[in-house]
Amino acid sequence: MSAATHPSDRYYVPHGTHWPILGSIGLFLITGGFAMWLNRVPAGKWIAWTGAAILAVMLFGWFGEVIKESVKGLYNDQVDKSFRWGMAWFIFSEVAFFAAFFGALFYARQLAVPWLAGEGNNFYTNVLLWPEFENAWPTSGPAGQPFETIPAWGVPALNTAILLTSGVTITIAHHMLRANKRLALKIWLAATFLLGFIFLGFQAEEYVHAYRDLGLRLDSAGIYGSTFFMLTGFHGLHVLIGSIMLFVVWLRVMRGHFTPERHFAFEAVAWYWHFVDVVWLGLFIFVYWL
Repeated sequence: MSAATHPSDRYYVPHGTHWPILGSIGLFLITGGFAMWLNRVPAGKWIAWTGAAILAVMLFGWFGEVIKESVKGLYNDQVDKSFRWGMAWFIFSEVAFFAAFFGALFYARQLAVPWLAGEGNNFYTNVLLWPEFENAWPTSGPAGQPFETIPAWGVPALNTAILLTSGVTITIAHHMLRANKRLALKIWLAATFLLGFIFLGFQAEEYVHAYRDLGLRLDSAGIYGSTFFMLTGFHGLHVLIGSIMLFVVWLRVMRGHFTPERHFAFEAVAWYWHFVDVVWLGLFIFVYWL
């Protein structure tokens, strides 16, 4: 259907598509396969990777269709508004997702650990079960293994500077897009996703050091290890997804997509990236520093 058949007072209704059910199958296989993998079922790893491949195909195909429809001019202002609301609610769900893990960190640090040490109304829990346990953080818990933490003012501080810088570069890129300065847009946008990949490289190095040298492992560092790897790991996954999205947007910029007036895809990725930056600041303060 051409753009001429979609005046500003009408809403574009997309055609039937198989992408949602394909994505659901991929997510089901990832979840089920990963659960089997954790329980040492041999086929679990391959099921999870199969689901990841299906999900990747779905994302590539579905977003490709949306890009083609956008380039054809099928989306009017009302569709643009619905996209913005959709992205806003998606980021809200991501806020709730990380709030749950920060809440788990707070509960363990401020409530559970003091209780096990005998504070409050749990004196006999300490005396009868864990008489040697003391209220100290970080801790692996009464039955955990010894470990060392990663100093905040090393790689974490460097990664903080990298992400904050990337927040500046994507903001500059947005201003360049609005000013229709395409060359500067390409340069600043490329700098943003490159900084994202550099961040991931340093985090991978940090994980190797934690596992190999510090004894900080998901399977032996108790409650601190669990909250550390869940928060930093999921944040790293979001940085990876955001960097890929920035790279795709950069490829679209190279092909001449977006105008100063209509560039929601760019804005959506910028919103997401700023959200990732804010979450990392929380991680740096409450996981690494305090």
